[in-house]
Amino acid sequence: MNLVEMSMEEIWAEIDKQLNENRGPIEGMNTTYSLELTGEEGGMYGLKFSDGKAEIVKGDLGEIDCALKMSVGDFKKLLAGNLNSTASFMMGKLKVKGNIGLALKLENLLKQYQF
Repeated sequence: MNLVEMSMEEIWAEIDKQLNENRGPIEGMNTTYSLELTGEEGGMYGLKFSDGKAEIVKGDLGEIDCALKMSVGDFKKLLAGNLNSTASFMMGKLKVKGNIGLALKLENLLKQYQF
């Protein structure tokens, strides 16, 4: 699968599929994230983990635990495991509101899947 060629709709469908088919890494997580992706095909997305399930919401989730803002390109790099969130944060490419530890937890979680 080539993330660069996939639309954001296809990418979110793949994230939903993989997270819910292999629930081991998300067991026990009760966290909500918002992701504001900038650039072409950007937008607001929510990622909600509860009861061993992942739910993806297009748009604003409202109350969340951690908000991330990055470009669509950097988001694709993050999914591919080619983006260090700490370095991106330090360079201003990744903005985090809320618990930065949860942002790192999301990066580590996504690395357990093959995107």
